[in-house]
Amino acid sequence: MKRILFGSFFALAAAAMIGAAPLSSGKPQTAIFAGGCFWSMQSAFEKVYGVMSVTSGYTAGKTTRPTYDNYAAGGHVEAVLVMWDPSRVSYGDLLDSYWRHTDPTDGGGQFVDRGPQYRPIVFWSDDQQRSEAEASRAALERSHRFAVPLLTEIRKAEPFYKAEDYHQDYPKKNAENYQSYFENSGRPQFFTKIWGKESLMDAAAPPKAVNGAWRKPSPDQLKKVLTMMQFDVTQRDGTEPPFANEYFDNHREGIYVDIVSGEPLFSSTDKYESGTGWPSFTRPLAPSNVILKVDRTFGMERTEVRSRYANSHLGHLFDDGPAPTGLRYCMDSASLRFIPVVDLQKEGYGQYLKLFQQ
Repeated sequence: MKRILFGSFFALAAAAMIGAAPLSSGKPQTAIFAGGCFWSMQSAFEKVYGVMSVTSGYTAGKTTRPTYDNYAAGGHVEAVLVMWDPSRVSYGDLLDSYWRHTDPTDGGGQFVDRGPQYRPIVFWSDDQQRSEAEASRAALERSHRFAVPLLTEIRKAEPFYKAEDYHQDYPKKNAENYQSYFENSGRPQFFTKIWGKESLMDAAAPPKAVNGAWRKPSPDQLKKVLTMMQFDVTQRDGTEPPFANEYFDNHREGIYVDIVSGEPLFSSTDKYESGTGWPSFTRPLAPSNVILKVDRTFGMERTEVRSRYANSHLGHLFDDGPAPTGLRYCMDSASLRFIPVVDLQKEGYGQYLKLFQQ
């Protein structure tokens, strides 16, 4: 089975029908999707290569400023606002990911979540999105993947209201609770039946990852394969000296992965000279592989950056970076391994070659 990202059947079919290019340059774009519990929608989209942020919220109702207690009574649905980089992923690819994470034949809710507040809807904000969404749904219908008609609505976007803070990033902040909900929701069984086992793989993980998930070696193994500095930084939250580390002055094209697990983290296309003496990036390559935590050590409060699967300490995040994000992901070279463009394919990261072929 082909991977979800880039070159997918439905994205290409829709692009061919309306004459749209799969990828384009320009400022970040946004779109709204509803597909049942917004936790699941957020978890699905945040793993898509090129997605910058996913916000849970409410839309399509008659009331203003809805809350979790009254949004359904006001006619709203749970939805997510997705922001993406059009030079890395197309709207068609996002639609493809959407179809693979919903049941488009169920208009009365999604899986265990029942009621009109959970019905699937693709909201369009302009004529281009409307055309692509309609073409994508038509391509899916012609594929006969489903034996019954598709009931997912395609309608004009309405005001979007951000949900309460405790709903944002719920799958990350409450991983065990969310995983239990997901496994008992009926989604894994349905997606496997319709799309195959690979549909449950992490979209940010290239094929070399075991079952789509990166693995952390045992402590004994790490002590054998990591240098003292690499072990101290990744496992003991240490910090390496500025200007005396491997990648602060590296200008080659390629990606940076976790030295422990191999999960992709950053790209040279987002690297810049910060003058701090550590490799600095404006954004992650795979946002779902980067976890942010509050760090109150040394008598100050900072935002620590850790990897998702290996839980490696990577560095810290600051808000003094350049455009377009205004962010500075200040990383320790000792937590990273650089893979040049020429080695991406053989090392299992071929999906990122498009980033350097613009």
